[in-house]
Amino acid sequence: MMFAYIDPSVMSYTVQAIAGVAIALGVVFGVVWRRIKKGTNKVLRRDENAGKEVEEEIKMTNT
Repeated sequence: MMFAYIDPSVMSYTVQAIAGVAIALGVVFGVVWRRIKKGTNKVLRRDENAGKEVEEEIKMTNT
């Protein structure tokens, strides 16, 4: 039987690498999802801002 010793610093590096890959995949998924959503809205001619309320612009004046 062989036993392998894994240094704690190697495990720390591995956890960081896995977390980095997970975060990168999440960002890529988010960007792709937004592009797909934007493309389908364009094809279906839907306005994504149709039901939103818009506040008036606040203008500052010196008195």
